[in-house]
Amino acid sequence: MTGITTTGEKRMVLISGRAHPELAEQVSKELGAELVPTSAYDFANSEIYVRFEESVRGSDAFVIQSHTANVNQWIMEHLIMVDALKRASAKRITVVAPFYGYARQDKKGRGREPISARLIADMFKTAGADRLMSVDLHTAQIQGFFDGPVDHLWALPILADHVGKRVDRSNITIVSPDAGRVRVADLWSDRLGAPLAIIHKRRDPNVPNQVKVHEVVGDVEGRTCVLVDDLIDTAGTIVQAAEALKANGAADVIATATHAVLSGPAVDRLKNSPISELIVTDTLPIAPSQQFPQLTVLSIAPLLARAIREVFDDGSVTSLFDGHS
Repeated sequence: MTGITTTGEKRMVLISGRAHPELAEQVSKELGAELVPTSAYDFANSEIYVRFEESVRGSDAFVIQSHTANVNQWIMEHLIMVDALKRASAKRITVVAPFYGYARQDKKGRGREPISARLIADMFKTAGADRLMSVDLHTAQIQGFFDGPVDHLWALPILADHVGKRVDRSNITIVSPDAGRVRVADLWSDRLGAPLAIIHKRRDPNVPNQVKVHEVVGDVEGRTCVLVDDLIDTAGTIVQAAEALKANGAADVIATATHAVLSGPAVDRLKNSPISELIVTDTLPIAPSQQFPQLTVLSIAPLLARAIREVFDDGSVTSLFDGHS
């Protein structure tokens, strides 16, 4: 039987949806636990069916699904897997969503708007989830949307260590592409011992995915600038930020992001941008058509596996981040 069994006490099982099976396999290898055999398919009318091929009764179940495109399909499959686990008498169910869908809809910017990130959390709780685990949520407040423990993992150590080995640290400036990422950029600055710069931008609320960059605050002239963001979708923000840095005399521009959404024109924009390297993790699947010479993909599986192990062993997830998570 798959999973990890602690003598007569606890059994951990790892379950994967169909959105990003490669990541689940890597986590499985890191843990040394096989994935639970699962039958999942779509009916002719697009309804989703899921059944686990072995007992999960009394288990500590971790169900992995990254909310990639088609986001609605994979969130629904994730919810159905949680419901199936609840009805199969799993003792505790942890939703592992490396990329949390609808995270950008975390507040009301104008009247009559939804707070969809809260809705997603409510649906997982209703389906039967006891715990939520994700990587680099768009805003930290999303942790409060879920009525239960939330493990908020950071990819910062993985990304920052890679950058630190690649470039001369004495000539780095960490750059936040907007005011919302200043706190994370500040942590990068502390980790690499580098100064901080900020790009002031203005977004038209009536036109999605379009940003106007106004000014760069900080010393970037002649320096290697490292743009830090949580996700890259259409790449409009990050490319305009890179162009602004170059216009202000930056010698080189490196961009980092945890989640490579890479929608629509993103790949073409990035290929033709001043960015010399884009460093991301594999929280989302990256198709061959989305890959390009400047792209570097780092594995998030070791971090997920360590966090899952800490939760299963009733350890400390915060200890993985020197107490900062």
